[in-house]
Amino acid sequence: MASGMSSSREKIFRDPLWDTIRLDATALRIVDTPEFQRLRYIRQLGFTHLVYPGATHTRFDHALGVYHLTKTALRYLRDKGGVPPEVWDGEELVPYAALLHDIGHYPFSHALEELEEGPIPGHHEDIAQHFFSSASLRDALSPLGVTGPDRLHELIRGDSKIPLRGLISGSLDLDKMEYLKRDALFCGVPYGEVDVPRLLEGLQLIQDPETELYEIGVHEKAIAALESLLFAKYQMFRNVYWHHAVRAATALYKRIVEDALRVGLLVPDELVGPTDEELLHLIARRSKEDDGEVATRIATRWLPALQQRKLPKRALELTAADLTGREVENWAVGDSLWKRAVEDDLAVDLGLESGEVVIDFPVKYAMFQLEVLVARRGGSVQRLNMEGLEGLLDLPRVAQELYTSARVLRVFTLERREVSPENVLGRIMQPSGNISA
Repeated sequence: MASGMSSSREKIFRDPLWDTIRLDATALRIVDTPEFQRLRYIRQLGFTHLVYPGATHTRFDHALGVYHLTKTALRYLRDKGGVPPEVWDGEELVPYAALLHDIGHYPFSHALEELEEGPIPGHHEDIAQHFFSSASLRDALSPLGVTGPDRLHELIRGDSKIPLRGLISGSLDLDKMEYLKRDALFCGVPYGEVDVPRLLEGLQLIQDPETELYEIGVHEKAIAALESLLFAKYQMFRNVYWHHAVRAATALYKRIVEDALRVGLLVPDELVGPTDEELLHLIARRSKEDDGEVATRIATRWLPALQQRKLPKRALELTAADLTGREVENWAVGDSLWKRAVEDDLAVDLGLESGEVVIDFPVKYAMFQLEVLVARRGGSVQRLNMEGLEGLLDLPRVAQELYTSARVLRVFTLERREVSPENVLGRIMQPSGNISA
């Protein structure tokens, strides 16, 4: 991303997605901190580059893009006017919250957040506090006042009460619009097409008829663009984020970190701060220095497999149709000690070592998150949520069917094996129930 100075107070970045991104003086101070520069070395899509070679873009360029969209949205909203002055309270914080919304990401982005709480310190929005406490970032944020860092963190966590908070966290947050467009571009796929200009033009500050408080909403004329956002998200999850090889690489990486933590090669706090390659190098060095069974397995089998793209193989793959009439046990959806015991039991049956069988059934409960005020053409205001609005957007039925079809239950094995459906389903399914977990 090339850059050049336009003045002492502003810097222009050339971006392949949005063309020109202008950063003001405070944004530049933030970008120049070590905490923000670290994002240059955190891949936006984790291990997706092992499937789509172009997907080496980073949290750094994504963050600049979200900042750019936020500045654009604020300009549109200001031009529309028509709201009381107090509605703009906290406006000065919003672009910098957009810039910093991913500051707390772990190496390889979202992968480690799939591990159960305990082995990892928390979600990346919570981990952001570690970086906000740094002297360099607090100095960069000093123009925002003493309470600036804390108020920014509230915006990032979704705890803020300011009317403009919906630009940072919510159904219409600009993070989604940015990452779907950028991810599709760098993966070279046509799936993430979102009508961003129409969505931005359709944004409004709308008064909730029940609470009489203002919040970010959308005009009815932009509903089709909102649909494009929802369907783009579905397509990207089905074809990119949950691609079988991406999930295989992610599963192996999680297993490496999980076992490194379990045997003391790492402590949880060491996951906060490293870049992608720094963490892998740290695990590699310590596993080679340790003569334990798990360390040897990590050093000689798992890390080489990940780094040489010798990924776990699909021993079993079951679609929604295959799971009709069955319900996956809750413990089998995420990562848990009970699930690990079942996986290791399968590993024994298949002649593999502990940890070399992974049951993967990804979950994204908020794939079709929707809770937004809509200004109707007739002047009324209605809240659009997952129940839909008749004649405007009948989302619930469609959303559930799309979400269900996007999810695939897979069993990965480090070496090629075959597993019968009955052998797995008998271990992880409830006796009866519906398909949804």
